[in-house]
Amino acid sequence: MPVKTKSKVFNIFDIGVALYLLSAFVFMIITLPAFLLDICLCFNMAIAFAILFNTLFVKEVLDMSYYPTILLFTTVFRISLNVSSTKLILTTGDPGNVVRTFGQFVGGNDLIVGTIVFIILLIVQFIVINKGSERVSEVTARFTLDAMPGKQMAIDADLNTGAIDDKEAKIRREKIQNEATFFGSMDGATKYVKGDTTAGLLITGVNVIGGIAMGMLRRGMTFPDALQTITVLTIGDGLVGEIPSLLIALSTGILVTKGAKEADFGPTLVGQVLSTPKVMYLSGSVIAFLGIVTPLNPVIFVTMGAIFIVGGRVMQNQLEIKSVEVQTQAEEESAGAEEIRKPENVVSLLNVDPIELEFGYGIIPLADVNQGGDLLDRVVMIRRQVALELGTIVPIIRLRDNIQLNPNQYIIKIKGIQVAEGEILFDHYMAMNPGYVEEEITGIPTFEPSFHLPAIWITEGQRERAESLGYTVVDPPSIIATHLTEVIRSHISELLTRQDTQNLINNLKESNPQVVDELTPKLLGIGEIQKVLQNLLREEISIRDLLTIFETLADYAPSTRDTDILTEYSRQALKRAISAKYFPGGEAANVVTLDPKIEQEIMGSVKQTEQGAYLTLSPDRTKAIIQSTEKEIKKLEDVGKNPIVITSPIVRIYFKKLSEDYFRELIVISYNEIESTVELQSVGMITA
Repeated sequence: MPVKTKSKVFNIFDIGVALYLLSAFVFMIITLPAFLLDICLCFNMAIAFAILFNTLFVKEVLDMSYYPTILLFTTVFRISLNVSSTKLILTTGDPGNVVRTFGQFVGGNDLIVGTIVFIILLIVQFIVINKGSERVSEVTARFTLDAMPGKQMAIDADLNTGAIDDKEAKIRREKIQNEATFFGSMDGATKYVKGDTTAGLLITGVNVIGGIAMGMLRRGMTFPDALQTITVLTIGDGLVGEIPSLLIALSTGILVTKGAKEADFGPTLVGQVLSTPKVMYLSGSVIAFLGIVTPLNPVIFVTMGAIFIVGGRVMQNQLEIKSVEVQTQAEEESAGAEEIRKPENVVSLLNVDPIELEFGYGIIPLADVNQGGDLLDRVVMIRRQVALELGTIVPIIRLRDNIQLNPNQYIIKIKGIQVAEGEILFDHYMAMNPGYVEEEITGIPTFEPSFHLPAIWITEGQRERAESLGYTVVDPPSIIATHLTEVIRSHISELLTRQDTQNLINNLKESNPQVVDELTPKLLGIGEIQKVLQNLLREEISIRDLLTIFETLADYAPSTRDTDILTEYSRQALKRAISAKYFPGGEAANVVTLDPKIEQEIMGSVKQTEQGAYLTLSPDRTKAIIQSTEKEIKKLEDVGKNPIVITSPIVRIYFKKLSEDYFRELIVISYNEIESTVELQSVGMITA
């Protein structure tokens, strides 16, 4: 039996970061030995250079997403070292090799020189770098936050148009959120750098005053000696802390001013400054001219000018080579364009989108996330809803604005052909009377586009009253989404392609390979399975239980390959789902039956051919049957029931074909498709 091991709570990096931060507080309390202070100052400087080079060469700012935290840690650590070095200067006068070297070597071992150098560094950091970085961070944070809604909308649009998948959309959304968080944090983190500079100036001033006082009162030094000795060491202490601070400030400025999101910093920077031969020629000529006609050192200036001129010539050669390559590429593209102009290549222009929703400019706010629109989200939900209800994948729905439409008009296209249209009033609501509203409300009369029910447009102020009176009130996005859903449901069968069928088969094969291998391609081809599934979807029968459908096809396909007959067998196998769909709740269902004589007459008129079966009823008999059907189903519609006709199994498919051109909403079910627990109550019989 395998033994489970516990994961490590800390790793070496966690411990290192904890010790780094903890040591900062320790250094403020205890007095470090001079040699240990030298090591810490050296380490602090190395960290500063590492941060500088990281910000210089990092390709994306989010690769240093913890930079604000890093900035805080390094600032605290550096101040703690200042405190430790101050203790040594005031108590022993020996702060170690690093501080002394910076005071004597960098500061020139001179009070005035060191002070001037230190003040210059402070001015550069505080006024130039810090102020600029702070302003850039503030503006970048503001623009990043303002741009978030637009970026989110672009991601949603790409997702709905199929340009990216859900995984890529999730990654992009996380990146946008991380950018907003990072630049928002950087806006505050730059205050650390500014405060660090101010603290360095104040600490140095306190050290000078305190050091002179300690030298004169505790060590018996004269004022000039104390001023020279203590001040040089203090300036050295300030410089050894100020230089890493300057590096960190410079790193902050580089990080917040990077223009390119993903680019190599060095080549991009040099390329933008020294990428034009003409610029190189002029710059080199001016520098060389100054070296010749002025007292400036001619060796340095003429040599530098020659370097620029030679560099410009090299760049020009490279540009000429690139120009030839571009010209060659342009010729290839021109040849490709000529190839496209050939008549046989017009085929590439014939692709059409399965589903399109086009709308006028007045409806654009409903699809604009930045303006609070949620139409894109509703489209995604429509695809999910249809997949759950009917068991098939809805193709990508293209959303486009069309300036040729009226501002508030929208149209729905299936395979490039308009099949439905509607018009809404922006900032209005549609109110529909469900039939029991006693008090009417005023509004603009209209018709609900999905079911053509009478309705009225009302304003926002009337909404609450309309709902209290019993009206069904819906907003414009819901109207469009409902209309689009109904159009998709009515055309879903023709949207199911052979490739979609193959995808469904592949998905089923992962869990039930045996039934798939038995059925296809031995018994039925992809096209025949597609026709069975289309027949089911045409009458809005869900194919989500694909396993039951395939097992039924595998049972009956050896005896017949007639897709209409196989569809009937599949419907009978799905009778539980059909009963639950049309007879929910177990209540007595009102239906219309078909006269047995009519059934015999229909079966007698069926003619079988190689292309399938068709009816040969005379026009007079067809008209009589249709009129009787209309009369009987009106009884159901008058009481608010679904128009359902019950027939024998063998007649169902032919009566459906006979009536579907006249009654699109008519539901035709056979006795074999109804659960035995369902109680039927006939309210009429179709006869003629």
